[in-house]
Amino acid sequence: MSIISIALTVYDLREQSVKLHRLVESHNSITVSVCERKAGVKELESCLLVPGDLLILTGNKVQMPCDAVLIDGSCVVNEGMLTGESIPVTKTPLPRMDSSAPWKTQSEADYKRHVLFCGTEVIQAKGACSGTVRAVVLQTGFNTAKGDLVRSILYPKPMNFKLYRDAIRFLLCLVGTATIGMIYTLCVYVLSGESAKEVVKKALDVITIAVPPALPAALTTGIIYAQKRLKKRGIFCISPQRINVCGQLNLVCFDKTGTLTREGMDLWGVVPCDKNGFQEVHSFATGRALPWGPLCAAMASCHSLVLLNETIQGDPLDLKMFEATTWEMAVSGDNFHIKGVPAHATVVKPCKTASQVPVEGIAILHQFPFSSSLQRMTVIVQEMGGDRLAFMKGAPEKVASFCQPETVPTGFASELQIYTTQGFRVIALAYKKLEMDHHTTALMRLLKLLVRELAVNFETGSHILKRKLALRDKVESDLVFLGLLILENRLKKETKPVLEELISARIRTVMITGDNLQTAVTVARKSGMVSEGQKVILVEANEGSASSSASISWKLAEEKKHILYGNQDNYINIREEVCDNSREGSYHFALSGKSLQVISQHFSSLLPKILMNGTIFARMSPGQKSSLVEEFQKLDYFVGMCGDGANDCGALKMAHVGISLSEQEASVASPFTSKTPNIECVPHLIKEGRAALVTSFCMFKYMALYSMTQYVGVLLLYWETNSLSNYQFLFQDLAITTLIGVTMNLNGAYPKLVPFRPAGRLISPPLLLSVIFNIALSLAMHIVGFLLVQRQPWYHMEMHSNHTMQSESTSQLTTPHTVPDEVEIDGAFPSFENTTIWFLGTINCIIMALIFSKGKPFRQPTYKNYIFVLVLIIQLAVCLFILFADVPDLYRRLDLLRTPVLWRVYIVIMLSCNFIVSLVVEEVIIENRALWIIIKRCFGYRSKSQYQIWHRALANDPSWPPLNQMSHPDLPGCGRGVSYSNPVFESNEEQL
Repeated sequence: MSIISIALTVYDLREQSVKLHRLVESHNSITVSVCERKAGVKELESCLLVPGDLLILTGNKVQMPCDAVLIDGSCVVNEGMLTGESIPVTKTPLPRMDSSAPWKTQSEADYKRHVLFCGTEVIQAKGACSGTVRAVVLQTGFNTAKGDLVRSILYPKPMNFKLYRDAIRFLLCLVGTATIGMIYTLCVYVLSGESAKEVVKKALDVITIAVPPALPAALTTGIIYAQKRLKKRGIFCISPQRINVCGQLNLVCFDKTGTLTREGMDLWGVVPCDKNGFQEVHSFATGRALPWGPLCAAMASCHSLVLLNETIQGDPLDLKMFEATTWEMAVSGDNFHIKGVPAHATVVKPCKTASQVPVEGIAILHQFPFSSSLQRMTVIVQEMGGDRLAFMKGAPEKVASFCQPETVPTGFASELQIYTTQGFRVIALAYKKLEMDHHTTALMRLLKLLVRELAVNFETGSHILKRKLALRDKVESDLVFLGLLILENRLKKETKPVLEELISARIRTVMITGDNLQTAVTVARKSGMVSEGQKVILVEANEGSASSSASISWKLAEEKKHILYGNQDNYINIREEVCDNSREGSYHFALSGKSLQVISQHFSSLLPKILMNGTIFARMSPGQKSSLVEEFQKLDYFVGMCGDGANDCGALKMAHVGISLSEQEASVASPFTSKTPNIECVPHLIKEGRAALVTSFCMFKYMALYSMTQYVGVLLLYWETNSLSNYQFLFQDLAITTLIGVTMNLNGAYPKLVPFRPAGRLISPPLLLSVIFNIALSLAMHIVGFLLVQRQPWYHMEMHSNHTMQSESTSQLTTPHTVPDEVEIDGAFPSFENTTIWFLGTINCIIMALIFSKGKPFRQPTYKNYIFVLVLIIQLAVCLFILFADVPDLYRRLDLLRTPVLWRVYIVIMLSCNFIVSLVVEEVIIENRALWIIIKRCFGYRSKSQYQIWHRALANDPSWPPLNQMSHPDLPGCGRGVSYSNPVFESNEEQL
């Protein structure tokens, strides 16, 4: 059994290592083209790249082997490996500048728009005038973005579960007990004049008896059974020891996109506007097409979608918007002749079934890509046979600021609030007609600027950039407001029931997402992570500047108000208030990754207070996700992490239990992988973890009692220089203990999560009391049996001194006539003490297996473990048969003596008393949770976990949480010099 368990463990570790090796080496096993100053373009193994090399990117579907900055051409890249969102992103070349300032500061917006990150996939590389796409290598190996991710997987903070540390202590205690037994054995056998060889053999026997060799195998068997049950549910485990840790989880972090919600956004509708204000909402759920107009044209053309292999790819939001128009996309060919439209331009056309569309199509001439810092994107288009237009799409407030004031409806702010407070994603659209002459000139200028920008001309680079920005400013001025685009992030149907189950079991749920804060808050409300009536406090921290210090603002988020749209009962009418003051004292903090970083740096004393009620963390980078999990662990939480993207890898590895809903990169870092792409696996895993943990404790208790029972019996027999025979040991070890160890673990998990966890340590008072009491009870029973048998009238000492048959008058009551005249080779000889001790110990092992096999609330009831019950019945029947049946050959093989029937009844009575007393104590005291709670209160015991200490402190703080306040580092209690720490956590291993 031990060999099998070791082999399985080594196989799992090897498989995980191979997967990780493939993940690390996948980007190093390709050949790339490098341009050298003297040798020109040559092929090179990617593992030989160094910073400063000039890469030539050709073709499509290229895995980036390094971080590189794009200097020529453009690329469409899938960054799902790093962001978790499989959204093609357009990368543009770095502008040429004559400044000596760092290149990151020279970009007109986010510098990441020009960087190709290691591990991402270049879907399309499109050269400019030079015909090639070139990039300069920035970082390689572990210094890249992917390398940092891999490093977090390879070297997470070490973790050590208390159960396994306690198991070592338990074994050390058994070794100490065995040492006492060895000293006792040496004294008895030396004084008896036994040979040195016999003395040493008997002394060493005590160690194997006191320290059960079957313990590791029995524990491994329980974990293997749990792993097998998880596999049937589609949950695969590469670190079986983590199953026990699952039973202690009291906080679970969830990624949002793809985990709690479906991938991407769903288009809910559009709200057009005209001179009279906002019009009726147009819902696409009815199947009715949007009438032709500037709004329809904007939805068809204002996007960054690309056509790759006859498939439209790009941002899911853009894709949903474009699909709603039912238009088609194509690329103009060389024979495409329309004034002002270049060849190979993207063209969108109405579908053949569309009617009343006066244009043949729209050609997209130029894009100003979306930037999170600018919060908008703009396109310049040409209607075939119509006008040249500019369309803008972006954040409503930002777009409105570029529009003519008279075109923005007066109820703009209130209409926007209606949808944003419900968590809908709102995007505004605007447009502008461009004069033909003006635009022609502007477009030519723009094209020239692009050509010159792509040329190596450092002297005029900054001037080109300034002129380009000035041109964009002219295009984006005096726009006409068109309306609002409403999108929603729908929950998976399994999300809400699972979160409700976890919350009812008093397991904290936390959302960690890369999405925006408002969407995350709404998803938290809809999913039940934040219940109705509970408050959400938005925490915003600012870094500060040279003239001002860092600060934190605390603002109450808008209450969720239900609205109704049409006949769809899952939408909202914002104007209907919902009043629920039943839980006014309950609140949740919501903050972004940037705010969390500022708080960690400048408000370290406030961090644990915020984490105690922090539920929503948005705009979190992969590194921030890992850091947040670590901060929760510092508060002594047992943290689980459930995610589906490669950007979750660090957090999955850092958490005590990582659960991946993807079989891609995330599964390498995660101990558990679910084939079912929803969070239903989380409660199943916790249930199995609790059941496995309880099973481990049951096996520890049983093995401790079994070894101590055998140990006590043998030491009593040693007093008579006797012992159990080989067949007696074999019967107890194989026929009884091994079968029980294999079948006791078959109990499945209880189907309901209860609002409390099983004990996490072997040295907890109930477990210690149970073990000590039952060992003492077994010891008392053995001593009573040992002494009582010697006081029976049919007992004769002559048999033990001479090792011969008793007189003929008593021989009929004792052994058959084949009792040997000499001591057996193994040092054991038949005796009444031997017979009594063996029956008491053997049947007591069966009884205690039944008592220690726990059922509810963490495992299925014992009677449902049919194999285990059948084994116990058969074992008990066999033992009773041996006890009461007079089979001479059987008694001779087992080195037993026949005793009077009355004494056999006495043995059964002693065992029955032991069973009743042990069962009553286990049920009335050991398993009485209410009693232990009362005892804790009487002795004033309080949990020493950091989160419990902070919970008690915040409950008594009337000034917490602050609302509508501004906190500064120089305020009392907010200094960076004050911080919390967990000394245990800060050591080299995580103390659990």
